[in-house]
Amino acid sequence: MLIILPPSETKAAGGDHPPLDLGALSFPGLTTVRRGLIEELASLSVDDTMAQLGLSEKLREQAAANQRLLSAPTLPAIHRYTGVLYDALDAGTLSDVSNLAIGSALFGVVRATDLIPCYRLSGGSKINGRTIKSRWGRTLSSELADVDELILDLRSGAYLSLGPAPEAVTLRVENPDGRVVSHFNKHYKGLVARHLAGVDAGGADEVVELLDAAGFDVRLDGSRITLVVG
Repeated sequence: MLIILPPSETKAAGGDHPPLDLGALSFPGLTTVRRGLIEELASLSVDDTMAQLGLSEKLREQAAANQRLLSAPTLPAIHRYTGVLYDALDAGTLSDVSNLAIGSALFGVVRATDLIPCYRLSGGSKINGRTIKSRWGRTLSSELADVDELILDLRSGAYLSLGPAPEAVTLRVENPDGRVVSHFNKHYKGLVARHLAGVDAGGADEVVELLDAAGFDVRLDGSRITLVVG
C-alpha cells in the first residue's frame, strides 16, 4: 500500500544531506517535468518569484530558496514538510515510513525518504502565466497508474487535481452530521497515516479493518473511506 500525503506550505529549512539528485528520486517518469519546473523557478529573480507566487515580504527567504534548488542541502521529504498533518504524523517516532509518499507541486510525488531541498511552490500557483496543473498534464496520473499496489490518496484540492491516481482509495473526514471537517482535516489525516505507516493492505476493506481496530470510526463507500470525528 502506498499512502500519498498532501504537502504543506511550511517547510523545515536547511538540511544535512547533499544537494538534490533528480535521478535518485522515486517515480523517474516525472523527471522531465521536475527539471523543467526547477529551471524555470531558478531563472526568476526573487522579486519576480514573490510577485508571481503572491508572497509577502516576510516570505522573501522562501522565494530565494527557489534559486538554490540544485545547490541547497536536502532532507528526507517526510522531514521537510511541517505543519498540522506532520505534527500528528510525528514521523520521527515511526520505525517504518516506507509506504508513505507526499504530493508536491514541484516534484509531483516523492517517497518519504527521497531527499529534497526547501522550496516554495503551491499547487494553485502560476509561473509566467501558466498553471502548475498544465505543466503536469497527464504525466503524474500516468506515473501513478503504474504503481502496482493499493494507493490511499490523502491529497485534496489543487494537489489532487495535479494528477489523480487511477483507482485510488480516498479519505473523507466528516462530523457526525455529515458535514466535511475542514479545520482539523489535516490533523486527522496525519493520525490515519501514522496508524497505517509501514502496514500493507490489499484493498479498501482491509484499510477499514485496520483503522477500525485502531479505534477510528470509519465506513467504506465504494472507493472512499469516510472517517467520522467529533
